Amino acid sequence: MKSIFILLLFSAMNQDNPYYLFNFQSEKNTAQWFVVDDGVMGGLSQGEMFINDTGNGLFKGYVTTENNGGFSSVRYKFNKKDVSKFKQVVLKIKGDGRSYQFRIKESYSQRYSYIATFKTSGQWQTIKIPFSSFYPSFRGYELNKPNYSGETMEEIAFLIGNKKKESFALEIENIVLE
Repeated sequence: MKSIFILLLFSAMNQDNPYYLFNFQSEKNTAQWFVVDDGVMGGLSQGEMFINDTGNGLFKGYVTTENNGGFSSVRYKFNKKDVSKFKQVVLKIKGDGRSYQFRIKESYSQRYSYIATFKTSGQWQTIKIPFSSFYPSFRGYELNKPNYSGETMEEIAFLIGNKKKESFALEIENIVLE
């Protein structure tokens, strides 16, 4: 009986703890992150992802609207996770004053993403985005579907696509579910 109580107590405590989707300070590896630029449709934008001198992930490059381009993204695919006990994504980031999208896919094969836009300040920020604020979008068009359910997750991504020529840099310490 005592072991059942301890197991229940541990389980209850675990539900309140944040879950790290990715922590660059401990993982120190970007091999599972892959860049997708507008080159898939003829554009000339270029992004890259690497670990910087402070041990954080750095997504940087430039976006250009030449050749009908205009976006760069970096994606992280993982085994499908049940995220139903969480309510929001928390990003610990340092941006360049530009706006970015954070994207979620429930399934890797899903064609559309759930999107939330956030603005960076040039300083370190902790940005909390409730699951309910992620809306479905495909190729820049909002879909007539419900917002993200917060049940499962198999891919996350950062995207910049501000419809202008610009360099960008987004430093990422970690991505947490709460």
